[in-house]
Amino acid sequence: MLRRPRIQHPLPGPKAKAIIDICEEVVSTSYTRDYPLVAERGEGCWIIDPDGNEFLDVTSGIAVCSTGHAHAEIVATIAEQAGKLIHMSGTDFYYAPQTDLARALCPRVPVKGGHARVHFSNSGAEANEAAMKLARWSTGRTNFVAFANAFHGRTYGAMSLTASKVRQKEGFGPFVPGVHHTIYADPYRMGGADRATDIALLHLDEMFATVLPKREVAAIFVEPIQGEGGYVIPPDRFLVRLREICDENGILLVFDEVQSGMGRTGKLWACEHSGVQPDILTSAKGIASGMPLGATFASRDLMKWPPGAHASTFGGNPVACAAAVKTLELLDRGLIANAARVGDHLQSELRRLVGDHPRVGDIRGRGLMIGVELVQDRASRTRDPELRNAIVTDCFERGLLILGCGRNTIRFAPALTLTEDEATVAASLFADSLHHLAR
Repeated sequence: MLRRPRIQHPLPGPKAKAIIDICEEVVSTSYTRDYPLVAERGEGCWIIDPDGNEFLDVTSGIAVCSTGHAHAEIVATIAEQAGKLIHMSGTDFYYAPQTDLARALCPRVPVKGGHARVHFSNSGAEANEAAMKLARWSTGRTNFVAFANAFHGRTYGAMSLTASKVRQKEGFGPFVPGVHHTIYADPYRMGGADRATDIALLHLDEMFATVLPKREVAAIFVEPIQGEGGYVIPPDRFLVRLREICDENGILLVFDEVQSGMGRTGKLWACEHSGVQPDILTSAKGIASGMPLGATFASRDLMKWPPGAHASTFGGNPVACAAAVKTLELLDRGLIANAARVGDHLQSELRRLVGDHPRVGDIRGRGLMIGVELVQDRASRTRDPELRNAIVTDCFERGLLILGCGRNTIRFAPALTLTEDEATVAASLFADSLHHLAR
């Protein structure tokens, strides 16, 4: 029998509301909550709140719970490792889970030069901070290039690279010096793949010709698919040319795969779709099925900084590493293939149900990283953040947990365990909401 959300209105229910009321008194006001969900437990792609409401989740905790909520094998692995060793600081001592994970992942990371090493941390922001430090240390250069609408994290270096929303930077300056932003190749917004690539590369050339000497650039940071910026898929030629520019000028190319990596796009890494190899690759989110873990990969020739140059007390903790080893095993046993297959099905359903809707500008994605861009009309392509925000809230009321990204895009980033039936339900609920709010 097809499982559908079970919702008792109004939301939030009394038990959930009691938790929210307490939370708002004691937790930072900086947290972003688009709707009043209180998650009590999860199972696969479903979240149950304290009042018994059952929601279909296509957020997976912002693309983190790659193997689904409370996957039995992940839970067992965490419990087993916690019973042996929870923490001993892998930057000062050795333990098998960290070594096992590095040995499993490093051969799978397509960095230029091969033979990758890894530095473990706790999050995507920390992974990108490590990449910034490694780039400066190894090149002796100080400047970075990043892109408009990019998101690389909220710590100071990563925040300096970020250009996603002004709220994320407002009131926090000055930022880390030496970061310069240029235009990302967005085919929908720039008139197709070729024109988008040409425009973006022209702006980069202008930057190098006018304000930023190439020989002073340590690294170019880029997401192979922009995440928080709107699930934008750049043309392959854009990434290929960035690789060439870096090679021609002694610049390192850093791929931020925090959101796009670990099987989400139907390949282990999103950069595998273009065949472009970065010098440094960063990962987090789905790497450990919900446990906090970040990773920065580079070739052995590049990652040869001395002891004490960079470290992390909690990074690569035994429990998180054990969960990540099991996560990779589950991805290889079928979840990467499932992401490709069910992602195709979800895109097909979205195109069938809303592909001709006048307020849908673009439906794009790879695997289970899918964006639906909403516009005021197709002719002008004027962004419609108000409609996007209304749909996010309305879907919650219908029992579908969904989030936005960019200024006007809905993102589908479910667990890689999503079934075709669940994808069909998600697309149907989204379509119902869109037709209700934009008749």
